[in-house]
Amino acid sequence: MGYGKSRAGLMGAFALLMFLAACSGLGGTKDVPLENYTAEEIYKQAEAKLETTRKPKDAALLFAEVERLYPYSEWAKRALIMQAYAYHQGKAYDESRAAAQRFIDFYPADEDAAYAQYLLALSYYDQIDLVGRDQGLTFQALQALRTLIERYPDSEYARSGILKFDLAFNHLASKEMEIGRYYLRRGHYAAAVNRFRVVVQDFQTTTLTPEALYRLIEAYLSLGLADEAQTAGAILGHNFQSTQWYQDGFNLLIANGLAPEARGDNWLRAVYRQMIKGEWL
Repeated sequence: MGYGKSRAGLMGAFALLMFLAACSGLGGTKDVPLENYTAEEIYKQAEAKLETTRKPKDAALLFAEVERLYPYSEWAKRALIMQAYAYHQGKAYDESRAAAQRFIDFYPADEDAAYAQYLLALSYYDQIDLVGRDQGLTFQALQALRTLIERYPDSEYARSGILKFDLAFNHLASKEMEIGRYYLRRGHYAAAVNRFRVVVQDFQTTTLTPEALYRLIEAYLSLGLADEAQTAGAILGHNFQSTQWYQDGFNLLIANGLAPEARGDNWLRAVYRQMIKGEWL
């Protein structure tokens, strides 16, 4: 009786080993070609690999095989969006973006199209790290995020897209501020003004605007341009009076015998007039 149970157990273990060996063939061994499996079997093996290994790119390759072998099936559509996700998890951003774009091109009305656009945007956004890097990726992320927000405003990803758009926008302003501060510290005041002006004119909704206005006060005072410095102070006082940047700007103007008020005929005066009409912010 014990022998029978032992033999049955060995047979069960052998069957399990054979099953696992067959499954391993889905990874591309020569013994079991992928063509021998259904789309669902390959998909589920890719899904399992994604969940149980630390190599999401391997899972992505299996999802790609579903698309290759069964191109017009429902499983191919599901595998394509999972391929984009798996590549993104593996930080293979170019491949993730390509898969996401294919999904959008092939299935623009599908319920997962919004998620594909979100992944496409993330493929740019997640590469934005230090403000010292080239800003091309930031611009591309902004463009892709804008498409997500405008094309799928009611999707569950739109809110996250808006948040990331604001952060990316702030990132661009940070780059301008970094360069502007660099010029200011080295006494290149005209060059510094150009950078801070970009923030005030093009990135006025970011958190960097109050500092940009304060730095303009510093730069213009160093250039001996009192009207511009005072006008920058007036804008600070009108919109950012509760910030430390306004208090510092006010003190700096007073120390130079000036007050925050709109004066002269310059680009900051034009900004001030727009602001008074409610058109600036």
